Amino acid sequence: MDAYVPVDCDFHDQLEALATLRKECQIVYQKVPSELVKVQGLIVDIYAANKADFLKVDDGTEIRLDRIVSLNNKQASSWSN
Repeated sequence: MDAYVPVDCDFHDQLEALATLRKECQIVYQKVPSELVKVQGLIVDIYAANKADFLKVDDGTEIRLDRIVSLNNKQASSWSN
């Protein structure tokens, strides 16, 4: 697996807010270089493991934060400074 790239603090805060408020969200993430996956659900956990940050959706899907392409139809890169 390639090196983890830390996500923008504002983006991380947005993920935590959605988890705290238990608001359903739509996440598009890159599973492998040429495959995008869309999941819809509640963020039930945000955690660090193996020198990277992850989130877990209520269906059991675990996503490395730097793999997220969009959150609720907003590009993840738009949160960066």
